[in-house]
Amino acid sequence: MTPGWTLATPAWLLLLAALPLIAWLRARRGRPVLVVPFVSQWTGHDLVTRSRLPQALVLAGLALIAVALARPQHVDEQRQVTQDGYDIVLAIDLSGSMLAEDYARDDGTRINRLQAIKPIIDAFIQRRPSDRIGIVPFAGRAYTLAPLTADHDWLHQQVRRLKVGLIEDGTAIGDALSLAVARLGQPARETDGKRLGGFVILLTDGANNAGAVAPLEAAALAKAKGIPVYTIGAGTDGVVPMPVFDPSGRKLGYRDAVSDLDEATMRAIADATGGGYFRATDSDTVEAAFAAIDRERKITFDASAARRAEEFYAWAAWPGMALIAAGYLLALVPTSLGRGSRREVPA
Repeated sequence: MTPGWTLATPAWLLLLAALPLIAWLRARRGRPVLVVPFVSQWTGHDLVTRSRLPQALVLAGLALIAVALARPQHVDEQRQVTQDGYDIVLAIDLSGSMLAEDYARDDGTRINRLQAIKPIIDAFIQRRPSDRIGIVPFAGRAYTLAPLTADHDWLHQQVRRLKVGLIEDGTAIGDALSLAVARLGQPARETDGKRLGGFVILLTDGANNAGAVAPLEAAALAKAKGIPVYTIGAGTDGVVPMPVFDPSGRKLGYRDAVSDLDEATMRAIADATGGGYFRATDSDTVEAAFAAIDRERKITFDASAARRAEEFYAWAAWPGMALIAAGYLLALVPTSLGRGSRREVPA
């Protein structure tokens, strides 16, 4: 059955061909078509009328009833997909060092690290429509900007809100990771009506220098819960250009700063939890890191086709019954109405 208009029981349309034959046979007997036999015995009136209007109404009604019994339908093909997904928490560094302008756009324009990763995060969210995603930004402390949600339009709005200065400065990697793990809870590993699991993506450009939890302690917590952690080390090595701003926020120039990324700890977190570590020295390698994680933790599922049929028999049935009723009521009017007597019709 292809999408479009169809009839579920088309055999009832044979009744349409039979109606003219019934009308012709009744006419040969010298009396109009009466759909309900012996009605005069029920009502005390004969049904012979001065016009053929009752006959026409009843035939039209029967035609519509035949169409209704054939069950006209409009069939739409639908995709019914049952799928599970991952729970993902993105832990994003918003410390002051993320303002270092050691990345560049395709046209060579210098941009800071946060400006480089925000569109990549947006694209990553866009590619994972079946996942619930949360965002934990951190600097000197960590907090939940977005809990796990499937509302990706709202998530994109939260990504746009990310900026350096939202949190007091510092790099609390351990606190961020422990909060991300807490937001995931205990992810389910079964696929029978449950989520496939969860993982954390932690992006930072520095070393842990704030917070109450050590990074490897947080990693041990993630390992105990079976939560892989993918770490991304952002920024180039060595001396990087750090912008200098006046109190009004206007850029005055640059000063030299030294990257202090703790790669050893980032690798240790990834290795301990079964995740992976990526070094992202420019926009392309940041994008490659997110693309690699996307491929490794991607859901594949089968979509089953289904058809939904919308019934339209009522559109013919109700008018058909109304026409039959109208014909019946008109046939009850005696032919002698207005002349003071009733004419008997021989059988």
